[in-house]
Order: sequence, then C-alpha cells, then structure tokens
Amino acid sequence: MLSFENDYSRAAHPAVLDAVVRANEHLYSGYGSDELTAQAKAKIREACDCPNADVWFLVGGTQTNQVVIDTITPPYAGVVTVTSGHPNVHEAGAIEFSGHKVLTLPHHNGKMDAAELDEFCKTFYADGNYEHMVFPGCVYVSQSTEYGTMYNKAELEALADVAHTYDMPLFVDGARLGYALTATGSDLTLPDLARIADVFYIGGTKVGALFGEAVVFTKNNTPKHFLTQIKQHGALLAKGFVLGAQFDALFTDDLYLKIARNANVAADRIREALKTKGYQLAFEAPTNQIFVTLDQPTIDRLVQHVKLGFTEKADDTHTVMRICTSWATTKEEVDQLIELL
Repeated sequence: MLSFENDYSRAAHPAVLDAVVRANEHLYSGYGSDELTAQAKAKIREACDCPNADVWFLVGGTQTNQVVIDTITPPYAGVVTVTSGHPNVHEAGAIEFSGHKVLTLPHHNGKMDAAELDEFCKTFYADGNYEHMVFPGCVYVSQSTEYGTMYNKAELEALADVAHTYDMPLFVDGARLGYALTATGSDLTLPDLARIADVFYIGGTKVGALFGEAVVFTKNNTPKHFLTQIKQHGALLAKGFVLGAQFDALFTDDLYLKIARNANVAADRIREALKTKGYQLAFEAPTNQIFVTLDQPTIDRLVQHVKLGFTEKADDTHTVMRICTSWATTKEEVDQLIELL
C-alpha cells in the first residue's frame, strides 16, 4: 500500500535518529538548557543570518501556534488569519481556548491579501464602537499555506508593512517551511524571512524530525518569561536535548533544505504526470502538496492501492483529494503512483 496521505508518516531522517541515539549515550540538563540545544540554536541563527535571533524548541505545530499567538497577542485582541488558516480550521479551537478570537479574511488559494488586511483594519478602527470589539492583535500566515501555495518576498513584505501600520506582529507558521524555501520559483530565503517576520517557526515534524518546531523571534521581541509561558501551555519538553539533537542534525550541512527539496522534486513529477493524463488540478501549487479533483470511481480505484488525503467536496460527484509527498518519498514510490493514475 503506497502512502501519499501526509508528510509526517515516516518517523525521522536517519541522521536525526542517529543524533538522538548518540545523545542517549550522554547525560544532559533538562528543559533545553543543554549544550546540544545551544549548538542547534547557534546553527539556526547562522542559517537565518540573524545573530540576535532568539530560538526556542517546542514539541509540535498546534502547541507552537497556541503558545506564540497567546503570548504575542494582547488579552483584548484576536489573531487575523484567512478562513483556511490552520488556527481557524484544524486546531480544535486551541486559539479560542487560550482566550483569543480568530478573525478571518477570505483566502486566495490559501493566501492572505495585504490590501484586504489593510481594509479590514481600517474598517475596524473607523467603527466608533471599536473599543467594545475584539481588536486585531496579530497576523498569522503559513508558509507554505494549507493549500500548498507560497508567498513571495514582496507579498510577505506587504503583509508585514500593513501589520506594523496597525501595531501588530506578523507571525509566520513554518510547519512546511522547508518545502516552501526549496520550491521551484521561490524567491524567499531563510534570512529574508528572518528580516520580514516578527516571529516564525521552522517546522521539524513535517520535515525530517521525529517531532518538534523551532520558534525564532527576530526583533528582540521575545515575550517576557517565555519559557514559563511555554510550560503553562504544556509545550515544554523536559528532555529538551532530544529536540536540540534533532535540529542540530537538520541544520548540519544544509540537511533540512536538501531533504525538503526531495519532496518538491517528487511532487513536480506527479503534477506533470497528472496533467499529461488529463487530470484536473484544483489549483496550481509549487510545493509538496498537490490538490486534484477526482470523481468517485477514480477515488475508489486509487484508494485500493494508495492512501490519499481528503480535502473537500467539489460538487455532488467530485472530491478534491490531496497527494502529499515528503522528504522521505522515493523515486520508486513516485513511479508506482504514476503507473496507478
């Protein structure tokens, strides 16, 4: 049975597993106060070309989104995202659970439009009753998006400009950041992101780690007592050195970007095969997520041999299904899938 269901079905890259095994031969201090974690943070700062970046390792994506949004957003404010944004549709109300309303804008193939963000904020502050309402307190976008699309440098800069005009930080969810940075046509680098965003994270769970995300604050803007607040949210790992070991491996010899590129190469081959065979892509996306509109007989035939992801109903007889490659996808698996299409 082939699996193109998601990009975290394989446990971890061998180099990451080897790093954890080697870490197991030593004794380390807890909660990320160890030398492995310090070494990993230094490598991430270097990769970001941001010597003053403050780096923290958290256990997973939802925990990271909740902790960051809760700590950077005033208690009287909400987070602005698009309707398809992860905090709005796929985190079980975690953001509202911590006391912040999710304020939504329309998405454009998963992306937020800077002009619409500006109009949203302008309209809010033009309302004479705005003191009685939930303020827009921070801006959340994901790179790549939930639809596999990605922001270019100019688009992120425009969003940051609008956010800062209204005194909001820009938070970039990088659960699939490696796939965005290495996609064909990407003009954004890690140093660019560190310069533009106020805080972002480098996803490990979906890009080669056993688990874990690296949060990067780039403007000397780490929330006060951030470690304490991470722990309050249940996202602080006692064996923090396990996270440190993993990210140390991922940021040695550009491993993170090298393995992410593999997913995009695989996805490009599948996209080309789908087009050649006459399938209808729901929209163009250059990263590791492919969304294709299929009729039910085709779905029934394919799922006998390959796991796919459900996205949404297109109409009464068609469904948008997701084909997702990963850092671990092999050429042989791609060949087999193409043969089945």
